[in-house]
Amino acid sequence: MTDRLKEKIEEEMKNLPVETREAIGSFDWGKVSEEVGKKYKLSESEINDMQIEVGLVLIGVAYGEALASSIETEVGVEKKLAEKIAVELDQRVFKPIYEIMEQKIKNGLKNKNPTWKQNVEFVLSGGDYTVFQEFPEQPAENPEPAAKIDASFITKKFNI
Repeated sequence: MTDRLKEKIEEEMKNLPVETREAIGSFDWGKVSEEVGKKYKLSESEINDMQIEVGLVLIGVAYGEALASSIETEVGVEKKLAEKIAVELDQRVFKPIYEIMEQKIKNGLKNKNPTWKQNVEFVLSGGDYTVFQEFPEQPAENPEPAAKIDASFITKKFNI
C-alpha cells in the first residue's frame, strides 16, 4: 500500500467512532489484504488497487456489499475471481475487525448507561452493537444553508 493511501485513510479515520478507529488500527488489514492479493496472483499494482477498495469500505466511503464489483471494476479481474477475493477479504479482514469493534463496544458499555433510543435501535437492528458507538463531534462548517431555494415555481406548476 502506498504511503499516500495510508495517510488518506488515516485522515478519514479521524471521523469514525473511537471503537471503529481502534478496531481498524489494531488489525493489520494491509498485510492481510496483500496476502489475499498474492494468493490470487495479483500484480503489485492490482494489490494496491484492491487495498484502496478495502480502505474505502473500512472508512465507510464505499459499501462492503459492493466490494466484489468494485474489485472487478477497479482491479480489472473477472467477476468470479473478484467475488472469491471479496469473500476472502470479508472473512479475513472485515469479520475480524467487526469482532474486535463489537468487543470494544461491549466493554465500553459496562460502565455506561445506554439511552433508550440506543436500546430500541439495538433491538430493531437484530443485535448490532454499532448503534452504541459515539461519533466524534464535527464542527459545523457552514451552519447556514448555502442557498435559499424559491420553490414557488413548483407550487404554480403543479397546482399545490
